[in-house]
Amino acid sequence: AFFIFNQKGEVLISRLYRTDLKRSIADVFRIQVVSNSDVRSPIITLGSTSFFHVRINNLYIVAVTKCNANAALVFEFCYRFISIAKSYFGKVDEEAIKNNFVLIYELIDEIVDFGYPQNSEIDTLKSYITTESVMSNSIAPEESSKITSQATGAISWRRGDVKYKKNEAFVDVVETVNLSMSAKGTILRADVDGHIQMRAYLTGTPECKFGLNDKLVIDKNDRTGASDAVELDDCRFHQCVRLNEFDASRTISFVPPDGEFELMRYRATSNVKLPLRVLANVNELGTTRVSYDVSVKANFGNKLSATNVVIRIPTPLNTTNVDCKVATGKAKYVPAENVVVWKIPRVQGGQECTFTAMAELTSTTTRQVWARPPIDVDFQVLMFTASGLIVRFLKVFEKSNYHSIKWVRYLTKASGTYQIRVRWSCAFITRYWLTSACCSTDLVLRLVMVYVTLRSYAI
Repeated sequence: AFFIFNQKGEVLISRLYRTDLKRSIADVFRIQVVSNSDVRSPIITLGSTSFFHVRINNLYIVAVTKCNANAALVFEFCYRFISIAKSYFGKVDEEAIKNNFVLIYELIDEIVDFGYPQNSEIDTLKSYITTESVMSNSIAPEESSKITSQATGAISWRRGDVKYKKNEAFVDVVETVNLSMSAKGTILRADVDGHIQMRAYLTGTPECKFGLNDKLVIDKNDRTGASDAVELDDCRFHQCVRLNEFDASRTISFVPPDGEFELMRYRATSNVKLPLRVLANVNELGTTRVSYDVSVKANFGNKLSATNVVIRIPTPLNTTNVDCKVATGKAKYVPAENVVVWKIPRVQGGQECTFTAMAELTSTTTRQVWARPPIDVDFQVLMFTASGLIVRFLKVFEKSNYHSIKWVRYLTKASGTYQIRVRWSCAFITRYWLTSACCSTDLVLRLVMVYVTLRSYAI
């Protein structure tokens, strides 16, 4: 069974493919999952019935089965349905589902037969499930033959009669950097989530090839080469890629779908190049002031630059005002979020930007519990890859031997995933004890108390 629920638990779309499930099974999901805020698992099994659900824009995409189904296959179907829906009517939300419910029923009846996923290629579906006007009877038989050939052929993701006046291929290597750094500067986590997005506007059925780094390692057991090798922990390819050629020569060979598609997705956890280095010193001056000294340095060549750099620096909960001083960009205290937002439009490679501030705190009788969150950094760096992945060449072969234009672009970014913890120190305690201490027998005891107190304030 297949259902779409809104956040209230109302059924927007339902389709039962077999007789072992009834429409009332939707009430079970509404009570056990939608109404239960403690449920976090995407798979819920109640008796012999399993519920697989994916959330998107306050909608629940739900698949229900009573057999021992392949969980990965079920979730792949759910995410594939979301991709198909986005390609047809853009954003997937409650309003879009209600406005296109007839189209959605046509789609799910086409991609699922008796509970088994069938053809879910977007290009193939769009050739005979369309929102445009109905074709004339004189053209319909010819188009029907092409559709049948595409759906049942060896290359179901592409039609053979595609034509363009200008043949172009665009390759975007997009990486998201995940960083978690301790207050002492130790890297707790540093990895890269990357994907290669391609847009192919090519005539006919071309053969595309492009090669990656010569020192590209996929298998962990083979990591005995040079230390500068690009190591990928796992890869996932579009079905058009010939995997045997990639295993042999690290060359990606494929017949591309028409238009935009995701060619490859990968992860890297070794030799990650961190684009920005952040150093922060925070001192509590008494109980009513906190001083900040933060510096950001770009760790890449001076020909490159980081854009849309946003640094979010946390402040105590009882902060009343923050006096910020920056030489580059703009900094502003946001009381609703308890952070100082420092925005830098552009940071050139090798450039270092500094931030100093003094926060004023209100005096409280009891110390408020504060988690002391880390500093968050968002940015984008064009023509830079944190994993070191590089496309060496891109070639297009077609029997008509036409000229094609190829473009390759790199983008490394971070949004809420680049975090640096901050070490807090209390300067007033150190000054108090050292000035009041005298040359007496209790000097050592007082210094030990200073050390313990400072350690309790450090994260």
